[in-house]
Amino acid sequence: MQNTKEILTDCTLCYHSCGCRVSLENGKAVKVRGLESHPLNKGRLCPKGGSALDVIYSPERLKHPLKRVNGDFEEISWEQALDEIAEKMISLKQKFGPRVLGVFSGSIGVENLEMAGLVQRFKAAFGSPNFFSVESICYRMRIRVRQLTFGRYPVEEMDSNLYILWGHNPDQSDFPLKFTLKKNLKKGAKLVVIDPKRIPVAEKADMYLRIRPGTDGALALAMMNVIVNEDLYDHDFVEKYTFGFDKLVPHVQQYTPQWAEELTWVPAEDIRKLARLFAGTKGASIFQGTCTLDQTANGTQNSRAFAVLQAITGNINVPGGWVTAPFSRFGNVGLSVEGEPMGSEEFPLFIEMWGRKSPHGVVTVIPENIPEKLKAFLVVGGNPLISMPDSNAFRQAFRKLDLLVVHDLFMTETAREAHYVLPACSHLEKWGVAYTYNVCHSIPFLMLRKKCIEPIGESWSEWKFLTELAKRLGMGDQFPWKTEEELVAFELAPSGLSFDYLLNEKPEGDFYAQKRYEITEGLFRVPTGKIEIYSETLAKAGFDPLPTYLEPERSPKRAKKSFLEKYPLILSTGSRNLYYTHSQHRNVSKLRKVFPEPLAEIGPETAARFNISDGDMVVIETNRGQVKMKARVDERVAEGVVLVPHGWGEEANANLLTDVECREPIMGYPDMKSLQCSIRKA
Repeated sequence: MQNTKEILTDCTLCYHSCGCRVSLENGKAVKVRGLESHPLNKGRLCPKGGSALDVIYSPERLKHPLKRVNGDFEEISWEQALDEIAEKMISLKQKFGPRVLGVFSGSIGVENLEMAGLVQRFKAAFGSPNFFSVESICYRMRIRVRQLTFGRYPVEEMDSNLYILWGHNPDQSDFPLKFTLKKNLKKGAKLVVIDPKRIPVAEKADMYLRIRPGTDGALALAMMNVIVNEDLYDHDFVEKYTFGFDKLVPHVQQYTPQWAEELTWVPAEDIRKLARLFAGTKGASIFQGTCTLDQTANGTQNSRAFAVLQAITGNINVPGGWVTAPFSRFGNVGLSVEGEPMGSEEFPLFIEMWGRKSPHGVVTVIPENIPEKLKAFLVVGGNPLISMPDSNAFRQAFRKLDLLVVHDLFMTETAREAHYVLPACSHLEKWGVAYTYNVCHSIPFLMLRKKCIEPIGESWSEWKFLTELAKRLGMGDQFPWKTEEELVAFELAPSGLSFDYLLNEKPEGDFYAQKRYEITEGLFRVPTGKIEIYSETLAKAGFDPLPTYLEPERSPKRAKKSFLEKYPLILSTGSRNLYYTHSQHRNVSKLRKVFPEPLAEIGPETAARFNISDGDMVVIETNRGQVKMKARVDERVAEGVVLVPHGWGEEANANLLTDVECREPIMGYPDMKSLQCSIRKA
């Protein structure tokens, strides 16, 4: 007799965590569909979500613990793996102290509250402050900067009256926004696209601005110049709710549209037109590309400039603007630990502001600290040898480790370098909290991530793996939860939506708060109590207190002539693809059939200059390395620019081209969007 069942849960194949229905037959998942009632995806799933079962039931899944022996991997038991890992960690701790351990949580760890929380708890229980994640090259910077400016993290709403897609391509990276944007354009919403490539949605835009990679801050400052000098700013809002506008006025006089035109390639008249459109629209939002504007020399000040633009136009806490919706409270899985994570001396504002500490270390400092300071490394749900800048530097450093352990679903490039590789559970094989809706889309909503099927092979969840390893390290009492359900119930308790409620009464998820737009006393939790256009915190740390522009270190305007002769083209890495998430999902045949290989995109004049035709295999080279992939010649791409996608392995790995030492000065982020390269036919 067939036993059928349907479970409502979420998808974690990217950061959106879209709601889905999982159909089961005799304990096996047989179908995944979008959940119509979910406020984010409203029944739709992207190609990745629709192919979730191909990931989960892939024949390439890791099913047993593996140990490297004489260069090859051998299957061992979990007991042997944990015993040997614990023995090595204890030995290193006794010889060198607990800070020799570094832990890393990948992209799925950012969206996975349990993974990130437990990894942080584990390193603290061991005595190390060194937690790293993709957040120190992605997203955390904008959170930190908005906290610096507003004292909290306002988020752009999905429904807006004016969408400024600034380095953001919803067709490829923001599936829910793609449909909301389409709906609202039909209702009369305005659209502006700012990108070195005229992406398809730009055909529907009121304005398209082709910008030189890395110069976004210059454009934003020139917009401020126009808004201030043409008296377009929101006088009432600025007077009531901001601090430092009087200092901004003289500061922006130097940043004229003509000055910006020379730097950005955007005509001065278009800058004026954009500034007037933005200032004249209530309910306007800058939709900041996830990494496009962080991974440049001017990353922190880019985000500062956008925050100031939103503030001086009064587009804070209005429908369609940036909104400070209440964030859910969760049970704290973390532990306090002595010492600061690596990078805190060089980049203190990334770690702490006004006593508020972030657990994240600065990931770009890892290679230079191995093996002198870091000797053991634990990677959970991440693939830093592909996703982090300068893969050559990371690989060379990782090979010097005394212990590298990887917990993942597949044999990733990082796992191939490990001493132990441990099989992990997929999102349908464990319990969790789906919570990113407010962080990313200003939707105060929670959903319980249900365990739908039993773990494949000997796969273990992060809770089970870290709890069992902790026991062998003599710190089992620091992991008191007897089951995953107990852990998740602990996390949910302060939210007001209990585990039982979200399991039995509201399996489709529920709103934990009502969004309000008013600005109340104490809303902006900064030293002045107002939106800080002028930041004394930045000034005290030795940085410009008002938004400024810094030309990329390796650019046509700043690099040495000899360097530019060797590398004459602007390189921007990290182009997104709807079918993949970072380095994941390329082993799914139905996705690979649609997009089988990486393509380096160049304009036709650039192609002719270097004798390259569409479809040619080309070599792209920087001072750090080279990659090989096919060329796509496309007139929509700015001339003199090479766009290289990220996430591909082996000789097509974009991070063979980037440099871990080319860092943004305030938060330590790598410049991966505005480097220099050469290109030639392979």
